[in-house]
Amino acid sequence: QEPFVADEYIERLAWRTPGGGSRGGEAFDPKRLLEEFVNHIQELQVMDERIQRKVEKLEQQCQKEAKEFAKKVQELQKSNQVAFQHFQELDEHISYVATKVCHLGDQLEGVNTPRQRAVEAQKLMKYFNEFLDGELKSDVFTNSEKIKEAADIIQKLHLIAQELPFDRFSEVKSKIASKYHDLECQLIQEFTSAQRRGEISRMREVAAVLLHFKGYSHCVDVYIKQCQEGAFLRNDVFEDAAILCQRVNKQVGEIFSNPETVLAKLIQNIFEVKLQSYVKDQLEEHRKSDAEQYLKNLYDLYTRTTNLSSKLMEFNLGTDKQTFLSKLIKAIFISYLENYIEVEIGYLKSRSAMILQRYYDSKNHQKRSIGTGGIQDLKERLRQRTNLPLGPSIDTHGETFLSQEVVVNLLQETKQAFERCHRLSDPSDLPKNAFRIFSMLVEFLCTEHIDYALETGLAGIPSSDSKNANLYFLDVVHQANTIFHLFDKQFNDHLMPLISSSPKLSECLQKKKDIIEQMEVKLDMGIDRTLNCMIGQMKHILAAEQKKTDFKPEDENNVLIQYTNACVKVCGYVRKQVEKIKNSMDGKNVDTVLMELGVRFHRLIYEHLQQYSYSCMGGMLAICDVAEYRKCAKDFKIALVLQLFDTLHALCNLLVVAPDNLKQVCSGEQLANLDKNILHSFVQLRVDYRSARLARHFS
Repeated sequence: QEPFVADEYIERLAWRTPGGGSRGGEAFDPKRLLEEFVNHIQELQVMDERIQRKVEKLEQQCQKEAKEFAKKVQELQKSNQVAFQHFQELDEHISYVATKVCHLGDQLEGVNTPRQRAVEAQKLMKYFNEFLDGELKSDVFTNSEKIKEAADIIQKLHLIAQELPFDRFSEVKSKIASKYHDLECQLIQEFTSAQRRGEISRMREVAAVLLHFKGYSHCVDVYIKQCQEGAFLRNDVFEDAAILCQRVNKQVGEIFSNPETVLAKLIQNIFEVKLQSYVKDQLEEHRKSDAEQYLKNLYDLYTRTTNLSSKLMEFNLGTDKQTFLSKLIKAIFISYLENYIEVEIGYLKSRSAMILQRYYDSKNHQKRSIGTGGIQDLKERLRQRTNLPLGPSIDTHGETFLSQEVVVNLLQETKQAFERCHRLSDPSDLPKNAFRIFSMLVEFLCTEHIDYALETGLAGIPSSDSKNANLYFLDVVHQANTIFHLFDKQFNDHLMPLISSSPKLSECLQKKKDIIEQMEVKLDMGIDRTLNCMIGQMKHILAAEQKKTDFKPEDENNVLIQYTNACVKVCGYVRKQVEKIKNSMDGKNVDTVLMELGVRFHRLIYEHLQQYSYSCMGGMLAICDVAEYRKCAKDFKIALVLQLFDTLHALCNLLVVAPDNLKQVCSGEQLANLDKNILHSFVQLRVDYRSARLARHFS
């Protein structure tokens, strides 16, 4: 038996044999174990012979059965071939019979069709005779329940009657036409009643009968009219229309064989009657009296109409529903859209002018005329080249004449105009119309408001030699900077999408660039003159506060102050102006203006120090002043300005250094690169310069 392991089998045989289970012991009997092995081998040989005979017998039996099975399979194959031949013969016979039956059917149809036509013709002739005799006796005409059959008959008679000559059959043709009309009216009435009762199946039957009548379109009209009864009871005609079309769309396919045509006709009726009337009532009321409300209503109505059109796009309205709906919308609004941009520009112009005038009135300000022409242009060119004020200075009392509220109102009006332009303009006219709106914004925001404020601000800047001058132009700069950001944001957010793919883009960008450059020129000019005024104020402070005895005191041993009063006041003034500049500007403009102010401030102090003679203690006091100026210069946070004052501080050391050390100090790191004349000019300011010893040491 499997699994068979020979070693284990021998072990078990030895174990069962007496004297064979112990190896090397006294009980171990090898002869007996050998005898047992020999006997067992003989038994296995006998068993092997018996099994071999049995195997041979089974092999012979298997071969015999295989031959019998092969013979049986051959017989079955022959039977199958015979059956297949019989099947082919039967198939051919069935095909032959079917051909005969089809031929016979064609013959029967050829006989039956004329017969049916003849029967129908006979019936029609019978009904025609009744019309000819003037008396309708058939049940089909007198029984109201058979209106469907009557309609079929009268429709055929009506077609036949049209082929008959009028002179001989005028009377019967008139009777048939009358009956045709009566039945048509009855069917439409039946359809109407069924619609009111909500009987969809009856409506479908009647509509199918009326399909072959001329009044089928009238049936559709009746259906459309009754659908709208009670459908427009709320104030929102657009929502009512959407709900109505949604309801009819579900129903119309169950009634009519051409539902898309019926639904399209309903939508056309809604647009041409309900919506057009509603739009006209809403717009004509304000068209001539209130441009703002007219434009708002036009935008709102057009938007809601296009939104309704988008909802209707999901319905089956035929092949080109997009064009169909677009034509309906155009038919409603064409008279309003043709001159839309003219109304928009007119309103924007008047509205912007009103916003500006209302602001100036609130300030009790009569707007000055900037002036144009040759003289003004000449003044402008001279002012740009010389940076001198031309004409009298105007006291603006601290008013910048710039208002963020005004700017926001103007930008809001323009934003709404851009939105209306995007929605209401024809795609081909959109860039052109958007450019016109942008031009209005430039005219009123940039020219009439910002440019006017800059001109007024420039005129309000006092001359550089004015005492105690109030400088407000930096406030103008600050507000103008904020307004430019708002203007640029609207340009990018609302104008760019409308013109980005048209030639008007470059024109708008150029216009924007020109207006900004024009403003920047005036801002630069005003800032430059303001800086001149600041330096002028510092000069007045120094002239009024600085005394000659500050740097050449009478008692060298009794100097109690750390720095002069003039230095304190100048530094206080400078710090205020630096803070004001930082608050008025942003970005690199702050650094540029502070650098310019710092350079001028340094030049002023440098030239101021050159006006005095310095004793030893006076020189120490001058060094203290310059140290305070340098501390003030640190607030600028400009490396160049701080470097200039560091150098000036080093120059002031020449006022106090011992004569023997002059050359060493002059060759120091900060003074080595300076011109020798500059060094000499500072040494000359010492009261002891005339001494031969000092002159000899510096030569």
